[in-house]
Amino acid sequence: MEIISKCISSAFLVSVMFLTIVSHAVAYDSFDPNGRINIKWDVLSWTPDGYVAAVTIINNQMYRHIKSPGWTLGWTWAKKEVIWSMVGAQATAQGDCSKFKANIPHSCKKTPTVVDLLPGVPMNQRFSDCCKSGVMASWGQDPSAAVSAFQLSVGHSGTSNKTVTPPKNFYLLGPGPGYTCSAATIVPPSVSFSPDGRRTTQAMMTWTLDCTYSQLLVSENPTCCVSLSSFYNPMITPCPSCACGCKDVNNNCINDPKDSRVLNKKALAKEDASMLQCTDHRCPIRVHWHVKANYREYWRVKITITNFNYLMNYTQWTLVAQHPNFNKLANVSSFVYKPLIHYGSINDTGMFYGIQNHSDLLMEVGPEGYVQTELLLGKDMKAFALDQGWAFPFKLYFNGDECKMPLPDIYPTLPNSAYANSISSSTLATTLLLSALLVFLMS
Repeated sequence: MEIISKCISSAFLVSVMFLTIVSHAVAYDSFDPNGRINIKWDVLSWTPDGYVAAVTIINNQMYRHIKSPGWTLGWTWAKKEVIWSMVGAQATAQGDCSKFKANIPHSCKKTPTVVDLLPGVPMNQRFSDCCKSGVMASWGQDPSAAVSAFQLSVGHSGTSNKTVTPPKNFYLLGPGPGYTCSAATIVPPSVSFSPDGRRTTQAMMTWTLDCTYSQLLVSENPTCCVSLSSFYNPMITPCPSCACGCKDVNNNCINDPKDSRVLNKKALAKEDASMLQCTDHRCPIRVHWHVKANYREYWRVKITITNFNYLMNYTQWTLVAQHPNFNKLANVSSFVYKPLIHYGSINDTGMFYGIQNHSDLLMEVGPEGYVQTELLLGKDMKAFALDQGWAFPFKLYFNGDECKMPLPDIYPTLPNSAYANSISSSTLATTLLLSALLVFLMS
């Protein structure tokens, strides 16, 4: 029995370690290895039955932002805590506060859910970096807009760093699922400087946690796809069929923009991600990579991002591409470019996003439902080639999600390579036929 129990314990430990490794592997992003959302609680002061804390949410992801309707943060109190008051955010439900007679808490829920305030709230309800409807830019686009914060007064919690216990079971919606949060860890208290920089103040207590993103937690299907073309081949390689799933294709796509479902949704000012134009790929976003021209020392690529959603505009969108020639990127039109990863002389991954008030808004499907850029890249004669798909990207991400690529064997090919292949095949067939005929005549 002892041997069996030891075997069961060992198997359990191996299973836990395997699941832990898999969960970290799923959330790991090689293009943004340090990308995560960090949440920090700083206890600023003690109160008769608890504390006042500042909560700071920092989006350290280089190219994944939090779009409207914004972030939602929730947790489970470790004891019987209540939230007396909040500035810069609010709990979505008050809960059962019937046992309080005079001073009614802001929230009595064991599992509060907190959201950011809307812009334009009165000054007495505001806090630093608050009140943006929960929308947060990616760190790579605008670090100043990648921070959100609020303050809360907590009661029935303990009044010292020995009696206060951090909440547990944190979760973050950004705005939908996809994030997995770690447990809160008590760390050395934060230190901040006064506005003049001549004095420092220290928090009474600080704990932090990280939330990482996994595309698999959002959907089993991609949310974008890639099509390819070139100046040297008239054939266009389309997005893979059903790249983003084809369930209920007859009910969840629309061919006519005057369809009553579109008009009714617009009248109700609602957004529905399923209101897509009917396409073979069934994706809301298509990224088209076109090899436009080949010069003596340079070559040119045109990238077009097309929106197939009738009711959703994309603001603060990002595009990440991987190609070995980005280390010689000479010019980018209409988009902003930032390199992402450097390994010595290797620089093959870059982030693109729109110029403010020019190309930062990707409109709904229609005549203006696209944004595009042209890249001018210098040639490295030791590596440059137009054959075997070298001129096309290895990977593409839109808004942080990887797009479905076509199979490499259907990439646009050079006409001379196709001609050579056909000649070699016909020659081989002729040779085999003559050999067979010769054997027949000699027998």
